[in-house]
Amino acid sequence: MRLLLLKDVRKLGYVGDVVDVKPGYARNYLVPEGLATEPNETNIRAIAVEKERAAMERARRFKEYESLVAKMVDVSITIERAANPEGTLYGSVSRADIAKALQAQGYPIDAEHVVLAAPIRQLDNVKVKVEFTDELTTDVKVWVVREGETAGADAQSKSESGAEPAAAAVAES
Repeated sequence: MRLLLLKDVRKLGYVGDVVDVKPGYARNYLVPEGLATEPNETNIRAIAVEKERAAMERARRFKEYESLVAKMVDVSITIERAANPEGTLYGSVSRADIAKALQAQGYPIDAEHVVLAAPIRQLDNVKVKVEFTDELTTDVKVWVVREGETAGADAQSKSESGAEPAAAAVAES
């Protein structure tokens, strides 16, 4: 099914593009969400101005993301969660949690930028990919520690005193 995109759709196309999609995707998502419409001459002419504006906005965002990627070199965040003695979290750490922690450090990151195959469910340190566009990505080190601890120093000092063996495993990995 051919559709005219009214808004940018990641991994599909940009405003004004005519794309071929499966009927179910068009019927259940693109058309009801106002992201696409029928590609007739009237609609194509009507979207021309929006297409130009969207291209300028994409270029502006790309420059913004470039500078953000440069600033985010070697960024590390710590997220505290309740966990059992084996190090399994009672909940999980999601994309939204990582984005919120990055925002607290002053990085304007949305949850949609964080690439996480599955929520983090163990005390661990994990490299997480932050993807702004297909070309602009960076890695962030995420420390998931037991509530009341901080990454590195606290976990190391507790392991030296003999307390919290699971936290020591996190600090050493």
